[in-house]
This record gives sequence, C-alpha cells and structure tokens, in this order.
Amino acid sequence: ILNYDIMARFRRRTCIILLLFILFICSIMMALKTLRPDRAGFGDPFGLGLLPELQQRTVLLDSKQNLLNRAQGDTVTRVSNLHSIAVNTMKASMSPVKKLEEELSSPNYNFHIFYYTWYGNPQFDGKYVHWNHPLLPHWDPKIANNYPKGRHNPPDDIGANFYPELGSYSSKDPTVIEAHMKQMRTASTGVIVLSWYPPGMADENGEPTDDLVPVVLDYAHKYNLKVTFHIEPYKDRDDRSMYHNVKYIIDKYGSHPAFYRHKTSTGRLLPMFYVYDSYVTIPEIWANLLTVSGSQSIRNTPYDALFIALLVEERHKHDIHRSGFDGMYTYFATNGFSYGSSHHNWASLKAFCDSNNLMFIPSVGPGYIDTSIRPWNNHNTRNRVNGKYYETAFSAALLVRPEIISITSFNEWHEGTQIEKAVPKRTGQVVYLDYKPHKPNVYLELTQKWSEKYRKEQEQWLM
Repeated sequence: ILNYDIMARFRRRTCIILLLFILFICSIMMALKTLRPDRAGFGDPFGLGLLPELQQRTVLLDSKQNLLNRAQGDTVTRVSNLHSIAVNTMKASMSPVKKLEEELSSPNYNFHIFYYTWYGNPQFDGKYVHWNHPLLPHWDPKIANNYPKGRHNPPDDIGANFYPELGSYSSKDPTVIEAHMKQMRTASTGVIVLSWYPPGMADENGEPTDDLVPVVLDYAHKYNLKVTFHIEPYKDRDDRSMYHNVKYIIDKYGSHPAFYRHKTSTGRLLPMFYVYDSYVTIPEIWANLLTVSGSQSIRNTPYDALFIALLVEERHKHDIHRSGFDGMYTYFATNGFSYGSSHHNWASLKAFCDSNNLMFIPSVGPGYIDTSIRPWNNHNTRNRVNGKYYETAFSAALLVRPEIISITSFNEWHEGTQIEKAVPKRTGQVVYLDYKPHKPNVYLELTQKWSEKYRKEQEQWLM
C-alpha cells in the first residue's frame, strides 16, 4: 500500500509538471507568433478577403472598387483654405530650415515609405473619417455571426490596435502633415509613396484627397523629401484611364521640386508609379499602355515613367513581365501571407527580375495586426517582438541587394503596420497596444539605423 501511494503521488506530480511545461511552451508560441510563418499561404481566408483575384472578383472585389464620387464644393473650398493656411505657416517657418537640415539624418532616396492621407476629424473635416472604420464582416455568414458588428466611435475608440501620439488626427491639418514629414525625415527615408485616387474618387470608407497633394509636396520639399504616387484600384481603372491619370499627375505636379524622379541605369530621370492590385487587370490591357507597340502606349512620350506592379502569387511575375511593367513590389508586411511577402522567396524573385531587366522592390514592415477592423483575422497577426520582426525583414531585404526598399508603412493604422509614433492608451474596455518598453519613436530609430546600414552595404555592392 505504501509503494502504491508513493507511485500515485509520483504520477500526479509528473502529470502536473508536464502540463505546466506544455502550457509554458504554448504561451511562448502564442506570444512570438514566429518570425517566419512560411506555410501561411494565401489559401487562408484572410488572403481571399484582401486579394480580389483570389475571390474571382466576387462581392468583396466590387466593394473594394466601389469608389465614391463625392467631390463637393464645400470640401474643395475647405481644402483650398487649408492650403493657404499651410503656405502661410510654411513661410513663417522657413528661416530655421538650415538648422533643421543639420539636426536631421540625411534622406535616403532608396528608402520608399507608403503614406496615407485618408484620415479626418470634426475640426478639419466636419466629421471623423477612417478613424471610425466599420468592423468588416467575414464572408462566411456562419463565422461572421460569431463576431461583433458596427463602427468605431472616435476619438477614444478608433479603428486601430495602436493609438497615434497625435491622436485621431486629420490628414488636412498642416501641423500634422509637417509632423509626419519630420518623422519620416528623422527615420532617414527619402521618398513618400502617397496613396492616390483620381480627383473626386476615394476608397469606400474615405473622402477624395487629391486636393491635399500640393500641401504634401510643399512640406515634403521643406524636409528635402520626394513624393511619388501609389495608384489605388479606382473604379474602371484600365489602360485609357491610367494614361489620362498619369498625364494629369505629371502635368499638375511634375514641375514641383519634391516630385520624385528615378535615375535609371541608362541615365534617364523618370517618374515612378506604384500600382496597387495591378494583377486585377489582365496583362493584355496593361500591355496596351506599357509596351512600345501598345494601342494606348505611354512609352517614349512626355508621360513615360517607371511602373511598378504588385506581386502576390508567383505566377504574377510572368504576367508583370508580359504586361510591360518596369518592376515589382510586394507590399504586405505579413511574412508568409503571400508568395511575394515571404522573405525566403525574395532571392528567386530578385533573380527573375535581374534576368528580365526588371526592378525588384521588397516591402518590409514592423508587424501586422488588423483585428480592430477584421476581428476574425487574429491568425494573420505578426507580432512586432519589440522590433525584432522589423529588423528580420530588413535583414532579408538587404540579402538580395535591391536597388530600392519599400516600407509598409508610415501610417496604415488599420492594419497595424505603422512606424509613426504611438503611445499607450486605455479607455473603457479598450486597451491599445504600444511600443513599450521602447519609446514612441523606436520604429523611426530602427528605420534610420537600417537606412544607414543599407547605405554602407550598397557602397560595398557597387565596388
């Protein structure tokens, strides 16, 4: 009996220890998420929702491209007034520019950063825009019923998992624009990739923002930054509309000193356009615009430029080449989410681009979390791991020796890819994530660190 009791106690103790060990391992895995989720392909539901082609242009694609034509007179007047305020503000602050240049890191024009001007608040816009983002339902009704519905209620409840140091700001606020330019310059980035819709158009949750471009250009110039354009999938985007919109951008903004032009290997200085969701349009349509023999060819005209397509699936590389694009970028900050965003595929993509005279522009990001607007999408979260995830992405990018590195993003708060300053915040039932134990500017500092590292390594590549 004594031996039996001893053995029973031993078994219980062993089971308890084993259970605690398993719980410890599970907690570590959940916390870190893994820095290389290579098997998280686009077969998962999130991929289908975010990538229109993979849903074969279902209702979600229609929703993504259902852009609203809301160019109203009062909005134009308000933006015009804001532009005047911005110009006056800039004139008053131009005197310390020389001192500013001495204090800030030099811009790296091979570091391109995605930037969004779609945020609004009552002070500047008469209402909240984008901060009150709706909770997006899952396309499977059975799954959707398990998650909350409705919209966020700013300023304390916003459509983001982190909270900006500047609060629920308006992208029309000149002081906000200047603060953003200073942060991007501090990070030693050089080119702002500005999300752009044609005049009168916007994403399904926003308002037209083309009228803000002059203000962004002016402040970018003050900080010695350049601006290029991230052309979004506006309604009826095709070869003809793209020709007219590229012409519009170059005619209207091309003479501004902050307008970005890239020096090619042949010595030409050409504008650059990133084309989001380019794969939605078939290669034959793009070829009309982007090949010399195309019926709507922009080549060898005053509006010729470098056009960079979004690569998601591996097969897209052949479509991109056939379409006449000049290069490809990967955008997503979720390593393993798509073929293009998976770090371990970048070497083969770079080799393909090199052999076909294309630019390869990998996109790095600090992490990913969008459960504030897609509450069912927790499995695609990429933990920041106090900056380690970001540094891993930069390290992977430098290994392929790219001519340009793009950063996703400066301020895409909905998807938690921002490097803009964020602060701790708790309100009611909502507790926001933050950058602790680091300061709000930690991701700006990390970007600056890798910008300098890239510069030094690039000098070695060219030797």
